[in-house]
Amino acid sequence: MVLRLGSDRASAPPVVTVLRPSHHWPALNLRELWEYHELLYFLIWRQLKVRYKQTILGASWAIIQPFLAMVIFSVFFGRLAGMPSEGVPYPIFAYAALVPWTYFANALTLASSSLVEHERMLTKVYFPRLMLPMAAVLAGLLDLAIAFLVLLGLAVHYRIALSLSLCVTPLFALLAAGIAVGVGLWLSALNVQYRDVRHITPFLVQIWLFATPVAYPSSLVPEKWRVLYALNPMAGVVEGFRWALVGKGQPPGMFLFASISMVVVILTSGLYYFRRTEATFADVV
Repeated sequence: MVLRLGSDRASAPPVVTVLRPSHHWPALNLRELWEYHELLYFLIWRQLKVRYKQTILGASWAIIQPFLAMVIFSVFFGRLAGMPSEGVPYPIFAYAALVPWTYFANALTLASSSLVEHERMLTKVYFPRLMLPMAAVLAGLLDLAIAFLVLLGLAVHYRIALSLSLCVTPLFALLAAGIAVGVGLWLSALNVQYRDVRHITPFLVQIWLFATPVAYPSSLVPEKWRVLYALNPMAGVVEGFRWALVGKGQPPGMFLFASISMVVVILTSGLYYFRRTEATFADVV
């Protein structure tokens, strides 16, 4: 039994919510998220403050991470390995992919550990537990926006002609956030039960990086493997982001359709599994 967070009046008696494990698939009850939307804003703001508190460079890390990765990729993949870059300078080819990828990787890592890190909140008050991984993912959108501005500057530097396709980049950012939330729901719920997840997550992110066309174009994937390769939802996000910014190659039709389909599957299954195990979080964590 936990107290319910969010009483409107200080003098009003607290509302008590009893959490019991369910033997059936529970209702998602997404309306509850709107009832606690102010708490979500607070959690996102807290994420931002904690992330850059007592740091020398502050929000500059949102630029430094993908930029340093771009430099390393440009040296080893662009120059030494001679990786093709679809007719554009390799640095911007890599950076256009690293911007959404860095956001996704950081958001997934933070979301997977969000429940365990907020153990005291879970055991003392009631609120929709979905808000913890969601706040971790949504807070990273600020870093994505900052890195995106630098990407526009690089495009101007390399004289890349920007087109109206730039307007669809929010769609790919939304897809990346949806993937991070969906996978984050699975990992965060599993992390409460099995603490091995915190060790598995870094390996998952590393493997996922090389399974995504960040350092190389998807055109290198053999035709017979392209359908299977498209099941990686981040492939569509990265290819779409790069196409929208650089304007090279064909629009990511198959990749985009596969990414949207996989986001729906991952997000829906993650929501149901999270709701299924939510009632046991306070007892296990």
